[in-house]
Amino acid sequence: MLIGAIEAGGTKFICGVGNETGVIEERVSFPTEHPERTLGNVIDYFRGKQLDAMGIGSFGPIDVDPKSRFYGCVTTTPKAGWSWFPFLDSLKQVFDVPFGWDTDVNTAALGEATWGAAQGLGSCIYYTIGTGVGAGVYAEGRLVHGLVHPEAGHVLTRRHKDDHFAGACPYHGDCLEGMAAGPAIEKRWNLKGSELPADHPAWEMEAYYIGQAVTGAILMLSPKKVILGGGVMHQKQLFPMIRKEVQTQLNGYVSAEQIVNHIEDYIVPPGLGDNAGLCGALALGLKAANTD
Repeated sequence: MLIGAIEAGGTKFICGVGNETGVIEERVSFPTEHPERTLGNVIDYFRGKQLDAMGIGSFGPIDVDPKSRFYGCVTTTPKAGWSWFPFLDSLKQVFDVPFGWDTDVNTAALGEATWGAAQGLGSCIYYTIGTGVGAGVYAEGRLVHGLVHPEAGHVLTRRHKDDHFAGACPYHGDCLEGMAAGPAIEKRWNLKGSELPADHPAWEMEAYYIGQAVTGAILMLSPKKVILGGGVMHQKQLFPMIRKEVQTQLNGYVSAEQIVNHIEDYIVPPGLGDNAGLCGALALGLKAANTD
């Protein structure tokens, strides 16, 4: 089976083809520009390939309700030209195959649950901390939707005692994304995160905010694995700091063995590395093919 996979990010699109075992056979990437130009590149890449299905994990917010007239659209994004653009329908008009459609972070969670760090566990939460912050939730063997879909990057946070930064989110100011995403780091410290040394106070503050989010997720969702991806999490010194912060904030309330004695195996980087999103898109396409 040959499956087309699209990891549609706000900065770049990654497209590839792979098979039902999660093996990516080829891939390409290009910048996210105006939708007609970007999807023109997508169509050119996939045209002529004998695909059995396609899966799309998209930056959001998106409409995931198949009964909605806006199903398949990115909704209230500030990304120029993309709000309410018929993303999914534009591809359906060209490729007569089953399609899977979800958020990029839900898609990454599915990839990790299918072939990665949460394989066989039945539940996980996947956070991406990069240009933005988002979370995908996989619970009881399926991706979680509801009124819309999880938007964990915009939960409100308790401010760090030494942090006087106003926040960078245009909607909420000092929500999780506004305090912990890559642009927030750069605006607070006037340097990109990649330019800050590992012992910079930025990382203790970052661990505080991410740890707060993970603590809330554990208390609300009780996932069997917490996976932290995205560009900010390439700072490997963050993982032990976040794990310690979560234990501090839980303060012994959740006495699960994984948290008390084996937290290094519970809060982890993606098992699929930077392929979590693309592999998740393969899994979405595979699911669509099997249910069509």
